Amino acid sequence: MDLVIRNASVVDGTGTPSYRADVGITDGRITEIRREGEGPRPTAARTVEADGLALSPGFIDMHAHSDLALLRDPDHSAKAAQGVTLEVLGQDGLSYAPADDRTLAEVRSSIAGWNGDGSDIDFDWRTVGGYLDRLDRNFGGQGIAVNAAYLIPQGTVRMLAVGWDDRPATDAELERMKELVAQGMAEGAVGMSSGLTYTPGMYAKDAELTELCRVVAAHGGYYCPHHRSYGAGALAAYEEMVQLTRDAGCPLHLAHATMNFGVNKGKAPELLSLLDDALAAGADISLDTYPYTPGCTTLVAMLPSWANEGGPGAVLTRLADEATAARMRHDVEVVGSDGCHGVPIEWDRIEISGVGSPDLSSYVGRTVAESARLRDEEPWVTARRLLVEDRLGTTILQHVGHEENVRQIMRHRVHTGGSDGILQGDKPHPRAYGTFPQYLGRYARELGILSLEECVAHLTSRPAARLRLPDRGYVREGYRADLVLFDPATVAAGSTFEEPRTLPVGIPHVLIDGRFVIEDGRRTSTLAGRAVRGSGRRSA
Repeated sequence: MDLVIRNASVVDGTGTPSYRADVGITDGRITEIRREGEGPRPTAARTVEADGLALSPGFIDMHAHSDLALLRDPDHSAKAAQGVTLEVLGQDGLSYAPADDRTLAEVRSSIAGWNGDGSDIDFDWRTVGGYLDRLDRNFGGQGIAVNAAYLIPQGTVRMLAVGWDDRPATDAELERMKELVAQGMAEGAVGMSSGLTYTPGMYAKDAELTELCRVVAAHGGYYCPHHRSYGAGALAAYEEMVQLTRDAGCPLHLAHATMNFGVNKGKAPELLSLLDDALAAGADISLDTYPYTPGCTTLVAMLPSWANEGGPGAVLTRLADEATAARMRHDVEVVGSDGCHGVPIEWDRIEISGVGSPDLSSYVGRTVAESARLRDEEPWVTARRLLVEDRLGTTILQHVGHEENVRQIMRHRVHTGGSDGILQGDKPHPRAYGTFPQYLGRYARELGILSLEECVAHLTSRPAARLRLPDRGYVREGYRADLVLFDPATVAAGSTFEEPRTLPVGIPHVLIDGRFVIEDGRRTSTLAGRAVRGSGRRSA
């Protein structure tokens, strides 16, 4: 064999108690698991002594925003050092394929706060298949830091077929969208995402989404919506997605499924009851969360949907007009805009985490309210200036979550882990660097919210099942050697809100396809990641 990991405490992804064993690897796959006392020990060209360490499947980040980071950063320790061996990209209905020249420019501008403006990237693809191929041949054909799967972004698809208009799609436009989704699935996407508080995806009515979900289901994929509200009307928004996907016959995976804002304090049991009822009735549902209370998005996302109609250029034009800007302010501060989940914005809870322009760096780390006080102006004036001067590229932390909701949702039997990690900005959310060790260290070891074995199952086999991956998610003979060796006694997130880019501790080794990407706690030069394609199979 190529490698034997000896005396490991195997946490195999099933959720059952761990056991001590030697694990042998050949040609990137697990070829032997020899439990303690079961016979001759396997031998190999190389042996790693794992005494005292847990060996688990590689962690799967079900909600990642590394769409461009994987192309620009061969190191990518933000995820590799956490033990992440696979990320799911194309989230929240906005990403870079499928596209044409017009929509590519528009989407680059609209999500610059998530991924940067892409000025350092050669966008030499226009299709889903082209993007996946680019991942495989990146860095001179070596590949990427970790594996990646892709969701077709429904908002980008609508940009292509309909544009940025707030109106129903025509029959011809709907057919075009269905064709684009079918093509993306056939080229290797694992499903479709939506951002139903982001434009232009939010302009789609349920009938339109249902038709697209039928196409996704026919190709063996799942629907991953960022639904229409995480604040006022959150439960109704969850129920809408459950009913829509049941009508379409499509599996449902709820993105960053939480209950935020004051109106939802203590309401996690109501969400879980809704899901339990649907599961009992035969629905196919899963969800992901990150183990933190604040959210993270862009400042422009707080504006009402009507302000975003027409795309980024139209937003900046409206912001420059005094009367229109005053109308925006009323919607945001008094009514509660749909961009802010129907809740009037609280500027003292909106922290600037990143800016596109270095000239605006003094805003980072302060709330909008605090920056406004320093400038002796009203918060809206500060926010409006930021939006204009930063060309909509400002990212924010939104401190609106509730710890009791976070804990209750992560216990649910269909829960998986997703970082929702935005890597841009001077002070990103620590979830980008800390989600998986945070689960293992704080919530499993320190708080006992989940046992270690349950926690690993949430981060490995459950997401692998949702992605329909036949050879990942478990420590089993014949499975790919995407593996993590960590110390259950010390594993912890190093990232904090003050120092968000600090790497975790207690994860000395990470392997992808049997190759060390983290060895003795340090990033190697290995680029073992590849695009993980869905089968694209179409049901009868």
